[in-house]
Amino acid sequence: MPQDHSDREALHRDGKDENMSEKTTEPHSAPKAIDKYVLKDPEAFARNLARMVEQAGKAAAAWAEPREKGEVRDTMSDSVADVVKTLSKVSEYWLSDPKRALDAQTRLFTGYMGLWTNAIRRASGEQVGDVAPEEKGEKRFGDPDWRDNAFFDFLRQTYLLTSRWANDLVEHADGLDEHTRHKAGFYVKQISNAISPSNFLVTNPELFKETIATNGENLVRGMKMLAEDIDAGHGDLKIRQADYSRFAVGTNMALTPGKVVAQSAVAQIIQYEPSTETVLKRPLLICPPWINKFYILDLNPEKSFIRWAVEQGHTVFVISWVNPDERHARLNWEDYIREGIVLALDTIEKATGEREVNAIGYCVGGTLLAAALAMFAREGETRIASATLFTTQVDFTHAGDLKVFVDNDQIQAVEDSMKDKGYLDGSKMATAFNMLRSGDLIWPYVVSNYMKGKEPMPFDLLYWNSDSTRMTAANHSYYLRNCYLENNLANDRMWLGGAPVHMRDVKVPIYNLAAREDHIAPARSVFEGCKHFGGEVTYVMGGSGHIAGVINPPDKVKYQFWTNGKPQGDFDAWVENATVTPGSWWPHWQVWIEAMDATRVKPRKPGGGKLKPIEDAPGSYVKVRV
Repeated sequence: MPQDHSDREALHRDGKDENMSEKTTEPHSAPKAIDKYVLKDPEAFARNLARMVEQAGKAAAAWAEPREKGEVRDTMSDSVADVVKTLSKVSEYWLSDPKRALDAQTRLFTGYMGLWTNAIRRASGEQVGDVAPEEKGEKRFGDPDWRDNAFFDFLRQTYLLTSRWANDLVEHADGLDEHTRHKAGFYVKQISNAISPSNFLVTNPELFKETIATNGENLVRGMKMLAEDIDAGHGDLKIRQADYSRFAVGTNMALTPGKVVAQSAVAQIIQYEPSTETVLKRPLLICPPWINKFYILDLNPEKSFIRWAVEQGHTVFVISWVNPDERHARLNWEDYIREGIVLALDTIEKATGEREVNAIGYCVGGTLLAAALAMFAREGETRIASATLFTTQVDFTHAGDLKVFVDNDQIQAVEDSMKDKGYLDGSKMATAFNMLRSGDLIWPYVVSNYMKGKEPMPFDLLYWNSDSTRMTAANHSYYLRNCYLENNLANDRMWLGGAPVHMRDVKVPIYNLAAREDHIAPARSVFEGCKHFGGEVTYVMGGSGHIAGVINPPDKVKYQFWTNGKPQGDFDAWVENATVTPGSWWPHWQVWIEAMDATRVKPRKPGGGKLKPIEDAPGSYVKVRV
């Protein structure tokens, strides 16, 4: 464990006894700070080492067994080949010009020499600053010994210096096409995060001291957790990010009262109980992403957008997508529109008698909703009177780091992997999303779980993040090719219902919410997408990221949001001249909704007496785990 200043003083006091001279110079009087790196009980450490090896054997067996049975097929070689191929192009650029290569090597060598010079000056007692200072928000090097201990300080700065140099090589490789540069930057970031000295036992002072202090018991616990997580992942490592045992959907999550009032092979339609004396005449339909489960919008009563919307007088309906298996392999976007969105519209009309609906789409659910609106415009379907899009892309030109995983070769590999089962395992997509922020969502848990041996804390958001869903082969392939690879929706080339759809045909008012720090649907990408709609668009940029930027209850008084009229012209100029409002964007959205139609009517019970409720919310589809 980390030692603070008082710990060091105690060690110093304990070392002074009546037999010790103040000027003792024998080896046994070395600074007591070294004691925390010295093994106290070799016998106990040896026993724990043997126990660790035993648990490592169980982890290896959990990994090997499903492969021996043919239940798991590794595709790591394809990913490694793409990394090597991409980084080779970076190397070719720099090595193709001897002067350019020499300049790059000189920059690195100069940095190393500066670091070495500082180390010598520090050893002589001189106070020196860092050659490679940490960036703001750096969390990996919190232990004091990363700076107080000369070895670990040198190691830390060497790592930071080298990783930044590698990133610069990619950034300044002017001969690369944009996609290759993007992939190379992503891969270098992943490698840099992986080889950080904070991730290894002997190069992380905190881990080293923890191991010494516990005689290796932390490694036994960590290896046991590793075996359990590989077993839970059916042969793949499924890193636990929270104490999942503390949560259950329908028990302490997704608690807003309601009923499932309709269902198909694709979706259940949930209608929520009213909680106000009157409700808005127009019902509200929420179309969540099928990549995740809808209860991110109903995580708990304090964070629930669904509950808040009910409290504002909305009659809320939510689509809860099926967690698909082999039976759903051929279901595509049109099936999700017909058996999800259209089913919801039919259900709302039967339950409430209303034809006009306000609709919300979140992430890829918003992309599906936008495409459906274009198809509806062509077919004369007018029941959706307004649409709100949460962190939704319709133009994928600036689609962010997820584009790293999208080119013909990689999509073909994904399609090949889906052929046998007819779906993509939810864990594959979860891993991809975690890799976008591996410094936050992968390596801290590897260190804490498997090296410190610490059980993660209960955290509802991370429980939801781990509750992944599968994706049907047809649906996922259609999404990757039409959106990320070919950008067909923005260019009038996406076919739905037997003909192309055109975003300019969407004339209904749009409230388009982006999140400033979103790495999945970047704010710039959402902004550019606004320009493809044919009607009036209100662009709002919330603070934080893809989740917290959306789930931001007003009473928390967190973050802020930006407004600046129509989303036109240059994105940076729009942001620079935008008005910043502290707090949640939710009330701003409510004003926008009521400005279109604030008519109130009597509250409606689920089903409206015309549809027999099937089961209580949140329904059974959302409870299927993989």
